[in-house]
Amino acid sequence: MDDIASVLAAEQAEVQPWEALSDRWQRQLSAGLAGSEPPTCLVLPETQQALAGVMAAAHQQGWSVLPCGTASKLGWGGPAERAQLALSTQRLNRLVDHAAGDLTVTAEAGMTLAALQATLHQHGQFLPLDPAYPETATLGGIVATADSGSWRQQYGGVRDLTIGITFARADGQLARGGGRVVKNVAGYDLMKLMAGAWGTLGVISQLSFRVYPLPAASQTALLAGDAGAMAEAARVLRRSPLTPTAADGLGTGTAAQLGLGSAMALVVRFQSSRAGVERQIAWIKEWAQAQSVTVRCYGGDDEAALWQQLRQLTRSPAGTGAVTAKIGLRPSAAIAWLQALDAATEGSGRTLIHLRSGIGRLHLPQGSDRDRIAGLRSRCEAQGGYLTLLDAPAELKQQIDPWGYPGNALAPMRRLKQQFDPHRLLRPGGFVGGI
Repeated sequence: MDDIASVLAAEQAEVQPWEALSDRWQRQLSAGLAGSEPPTCLVLPETQQALAGVMAAAHQQGWSVLPCGTASKLGWGGPAERAQLALSTQRLNRLVDHAAGDLTVTAEAGMTLAALQATLHQHGQFLPLDPAYPETATLGGIVATADSGSWRQQYGGVRDLTIGITFARADGQLARGGGRVVKNVAGYDLMKLMAGAWGTLGVISQLSFRVYPLPAASQTALLAGDAGAMAEAARVLRRSPLTPTAADGLGTGTAAQLGLGSAMALVVRFQSSRAGVERQIAWIKEWAQAQSVTVRCYGGDDEAALWQQLRQLTRSPAGTGAVTAKIGLRPSAAIAWLQALDAATEGSGRTLIHLRSGIGRLHLPQGSDRDRIAGLRSRCEAQGGYLTLLDAPAELKQQIDPWGYPGNALAPMRRLKQQFDPHRLLRPGGFVGGI
């Protein structure tokens, strides 16, 4: 600790020894590491230049680094093999620029999504991302984990919304891409490269996003019925003239928590002009009545409460022994997969799948074992998809690969890691294939 503090003395960064950290910080940092050896300290740079200086020192000294924001998602995925220091962007929380007329915003990576949304709302705008823990999640962490949420139905994911990025490379140089920069570093599309890289290629310090006007009205329809009815509803929705901003399939475990008994459900959100929303809700009601499908409609505070409940149902706090996983499969297979999940878990699993992308979230109760996870992963892979463990007990992540990557891109991924971080300083061993 003293050696690190002395080397970083010239940097505008606070160095907090492990022993002085709060229980929350110690718990979250430990969740991001394999083994029992904690980082020596937590470093909190005050500026982007200080962040670069810390990484330059780490490069010179050979220190392994665990990047984070508020550490709300540090336990997701695979744990790092080691980290001599944890590097937090939490104090890089400034709004850099908001070009309201151009519908763009630039902020430092340590700003929370909640803080950014509050600023944008004052100008009648918002950033259509709905990640886990939006009150504490930082912009950098959201991009690093590509945690988009239900709004991707209409607006796309993190990669679609990010138009500019600045990050500290493993050698301490600041690199920029997109935005007002004419040419990206080494010809890469850095926004797409860094989104979902989980902090293994660089430490994000600043981001620019495309934002949108706040809709004048919003309502959500909740459809419930058996698997056949919900499969037909999803098919009709895809082929209809409707333009939902969110459309998610819910398994029976999730639907039961909403008071829908043993039914499956679709939750469909419309946000536009008041007349447009009312017209689309009327269309849904008419179709549901003709098909004898149960439909509930939510607006105002009731709608906000519904979406908050859905977030909580499919996301479990770390340390509870429960399992949260990110899943992906062909969109056309979403309802069939929900039905298979219900059978495999006897209704104890809670799932939400975005119908357009086939990406979703799975929550399993405490006591879920390796065989159950492996079986569900095989079902996803059979549909051309994947299952990635996010929050899960450390013992379970030792028994089964958290990533379970079935694709064929490991070789180019390793080459990228070698080019961006040849000494494996950034979250070593914590990504796909031990990258």
